[in-house]
Amino acid sequence: MGVFVSGSVRKAVWQRMIVLIDMNAFFASIEQRDRLELQGRPLAVTNGDRGSCIIASSYEARAHGVRVGMRLREARRLCPGLQRVTARSQLYAEVSSRIMDALRDRVSPEIEVFSIDEAFIDATGVQRLHGSPEAVARLVRQVVREVAGVPCSVGVAGDKTTAKWAAKQRKPGGVTIVPPWESAARLRDVPVTELCGMGRGIGSFLAARGVHRCGEMSDLPIGTLTRRWGNVGRRVWLMAQGLDPEPVRTDVAPPKSVGRGKVLPSATTDERMLLSCLEHMAKKVATRLRRHHLEAQQFFIGVKTDTGWAGGRFLTPEPTDDARPLVSLCRKLLEDSWGGRPAYQVQVTALDPGLADVQMDLFDKPESRRAAVNRAADELDRRFGARAVGPAALLGRSPTADVIAPAWRPQGHRHTV
Repeated sequence: MGVFVSGSVRKAVWQRMIVLIDMNAFFASIEQRDRLELQGRPLAVTNGDRGSCIIASSYEARAHGVRVGMRLREARRLCPGLQRVTARSQLYAEVSSRIMDALRDRVSPEIEVFSIDEAFIDATGVQRLHGSPEAVARLVRQVVREVAGVPCSVGVAGDKTTAKWAAKQRKPGGVTIVPPWESAARLRDVPVTELCGMGRGIGSFLAARGVHRCGEMSDLPIGTLTRRWGNVGRRVWLMAQGLDPEPVRTDVAPPKSVGRGKVLPSATTDERMLLSCLEHMAKKVATRLRRHHLEAQQFFIGVKTDTGWAGGRFLTPEPTDDARPLVSLCRKLLEDSWGGRPAYQVQVTALDPGLADVQMDLFDKPESRRAAVNRAADELDRRFGARAVGPAALLGRSPTADVIAPAWRPQGHRHTV
């Protein structure tokens, strides 16, 4: 697809140039790249051979209404010829890392990996090196094509929010360039809820005050937003006018939570299966905490039923990176809150992860022996796979594929699948 340019972009140097790259239908595109028989076919990707929840779909499938989060059975009703493939999470992470490294080396070192298939690039300082916004966008697409052979769409603007909105306008494979001096006009008729990060709460707050489209934001005093939302409110007010001040952040922020969840294959009332799934998630959360030298004391543990989440916030006696106290909390949840209702999903999340106290104890306490056991188990998992070792209760569990969280990053605590 071609390049769409809003107005004239041929001023010598933009005061600020932000690029958003979005790999289109990333997981599905990799599968179609590697398997010729899938090219041009409606395709859905699920976690594991028994996965029933779609985590990615090709554009051919999307044309039939197939969407992420849809159950495979429903998707096949909409699209009888739908092809299902098992996710190869490690491969997707590796391809993403190669793309991000190449963009950092060949376009600009100022890159923020927003997710596994999206990145912001601050091209402000490399405009004289690469040329016009169109030339920068062509280079980005060329790098992705050479490194990974998958399509991408590109948005170029003077701020992050407008660049991300622009990248969505010509999918798949297109480029949209919005000069910073035209951002407010281009966004004028765009619903505020289409902007990245505009959650339901802020959207409702704005709607109640007559702000439905970005062009209406300037009629609302900025103080109305800052009194309610603080600095976030100020940024929202500026975002709607193409003036998002948020910089491209090249570092990885500390985690606000560390969690794992599993969508169950069907409405489950088998307590033993539920406990097995919860124990498995607890083990994975504990492993991730240890891998990144974190501990937590507050955990969300829940089972999703027709009436909502059974469970809630639980506390361990002290900060921990061990699965055993989490498993005890999982049992308590099933005993006290579940009530035997059909379950569709389980979740275990550390809510307050912080750096662990790694100072050695003077005397060998039971906790230090347990830590040694955990370290040995982690090493076995690294060498032989995540199912190499674990509690006896998990030996008969159904296979659970590794998944990529939305907050995946190629460095730091999110470098995991």
